[in-house]
Amino acid sequence: MNESAPSLDDLALFLLVAQHGSLTAAARLSGTPLPTLSRRMTALEAQTGRPLFLRGRAGYALTGEGRALATEVADLSALRRRVDRFLDSDTGPRRVRITAGFWTSRFLAQALAPDPTGHWVPEFLPSNAALDLARREADIGIRNRAPDHPWLARQRARPILYAVYGLPGAPDRFVTLPASADKPPSQRWVHDHHADRILTTASDSRLCLDLALNGFGRIVLPCFAGDTEPGLDRLSEPIDALTHDEWLVSHHEARHDPPIRAALDALAQVLC
Repeated sequence: MNESAPSLDDLALFLLVAQHGSLTAAARLSGTPLPTLSRRMTALEAQTGRPLFLRGRAGYALTGEGRALATEVADLSALRRRVDRFLDSDTGPRRVRITAGFWTSRFLAQALAPDPTGHWVPEFLPSNAALDLARREADIGIRNRAPDHPWLARQRARPILYAVYGLPGAPDRFVTLPASADKPPSQRWVHDHHADRILTTASDSRLCLDLALNGFGRIVLPCFAGDTEPGLDRLSEPIDALTHDEWLVSHHEARHDPPIRAALDALAQVLC
């Protein structure tokens, strides 16, 4: 046995740095202090006798040797997940992390039934978080377009239609989210096509709905949400520019984990 061989913990940390190209991100995700992580990566290079990183302002890019090592240790993430599942097997249901837009998350929270086997429960992550399914920052994503990443499995779900909603006799003015680069397409459509008719804005989608329900103005909603909201009338035909398919997305390896498989099946039942 080579006593100077890198530890599995150090290789797992190296893989995090390699995946994210950043010591800061790897330190945050692993809970390792940044100075400690830097020392351990320097020590790993010394143990392997090879330069693994190109350090610079842009982050920690991999050298050719670093890319080769990352390929060799890529299965460590799957091994760690299996160990975690083993350790957690008797601690209650697995939390399956789901990321989706606000209205889809709200619909799922209302439509999903608790798993009768008790193997999993949904954990909804912030819909505006920059989460990467390929890097396992979430287990399942519900997206408005098919992914182009080869590591991601996808299943086409329902088509999503949008329309204008409001109380009967609502003023011909809109309530919407503020103008920003990351606002969803439906709210961007309001700003692009009816900027002169925006009465007011609110900081989140639920507040916009409350304003519309209180008669302040009209709101653009996905039809699955607007058609079932008591008190609201559909005031327009579906907006062609906003119509899209919904996609159920997961990592192609993680989708075989029994709790994630069960969650995907349950989501497909209500979304497809």
